[in-house]
Amino acid sequence: MRRMSSSVQYDDVSLVYPGGDTPAVYELSLDIAEGEFLVLVGPSGCGKSTSLRMLAGLEPISSGRILIGNQDVTKVAAKDRDIAMVFQNYALYPHMSVAENMAFALKIQKVSKDEITRRVTDAATLLDLTEYLERKPKALSGGQRQRVAMGRAIVREPEVFLMDEPLSNLDAKLRVSTRTQIAALQKRLGTTTLYVTHDQVEAMTMGDRVAVLSAGVLQQAASPRELYEAPANAFVGAFIGSPSMNIVQAPIVDGGVRFGDYTVAVEREVLKRAGSATSVLLGIRPEDLHISDEGAEMKVNLVEELGADAYVYGDTPQVDGQAMGLIAREPGSIGTRIGDSVRVRPLRHYVFANDGDRPRISD
Repeated sequence: MRRMSSSVQYDDVSLVYPGGDTPAVYELSLDIAEGEFLVLVGPSGCGKSTSLRMLAGLEPISSGRILIGNQDVTKVAAKDRDIAMVFQNYALYPHMSVAENMAFALKIQKVSKDEITRRVTDAATLLDLTEYLERKPKALSGGQRQRVAMGRAIVREPEVFLMDEPLSNLDAKLRVSTRTQIAALQKRLGTTTLYVTHDQVEAMTMGDRVAVLSAGVLQQAASPRELYEAPANAFVGAFIGSPSMNIVQAPIVDGGVRFGDYTVAVEREVLKRAGSATSVLLGIRPEDLHISDEGAEMKVNLVEELGADAYVYGDTPQVDGQAMGLIAREPGSIGTRIGDSVRVRPLRHYVFANDGDRPRISD
């Protein structure tokens, strides 16, 4: 199959819907390299699907530019952009066979029969669909239908693939296997791909880079490892990772910050970022919060036994005596029970200034 791919650039792009005051997407600046697999992730309503639709030409932007390759496509009609989109719903024609569904767009474009046959055959081979080409969609499983929808995009041999939560309709086990297939397929094709999901596990396991959005604003775009190890702010830190990072309002005291009745040592230079503030946001991942002989006191409210691991949920007094919920990941054999009073100590922590969780652009 033809190996053609282009870079994509969002240049300070914003979109405000008619009658709205708050931008759905605000000043998005993001470069996607040729052949890169970039995942847009964030909570519902954060602007990720809107960003994809703007690139597809399905949403007119309010300001800024969108480029595919070196061409400004901001005002180019959707049908004239060399992109192919895979949606959450398969949208297959029920009266057509798999081969006919995959070939339909090419017939509309008046591609020759020989070329259509070649492209459909190549795509079916890539997607392991050869034996299903004569079947109708109703005779296929959910995973097979999704592969047909992808095949319909692949035969167009576009410069850019756009995928809008394509695995949402699959069960958990099938999502795991299909996301592996999609990632491997993208590497084989080398086509620039933007993939939208709300599932941070999908994002971390599939993307070359992941762009995290919140309230229409890009928070950080980086490799999965960098997002996990060096989050730009508390929002990214809490969104990436499962269970979520513990975020605690921690008063600044001599030698560090107060974590319950325990002081976490923090370098003075780090605390200077808080300016005149008297507290910071302390981030601790569950895997970095360990039950120990020293640390903050925590009353255990729930223990989730997961075999090798156990998630221990509890409360510890914090600012103004208010209880702060915490999660610690421990070996399943530790034997902690509901009602126990234990001490937890962070082995690693992150410090965010109090404005660190405000939306900010970081590319």
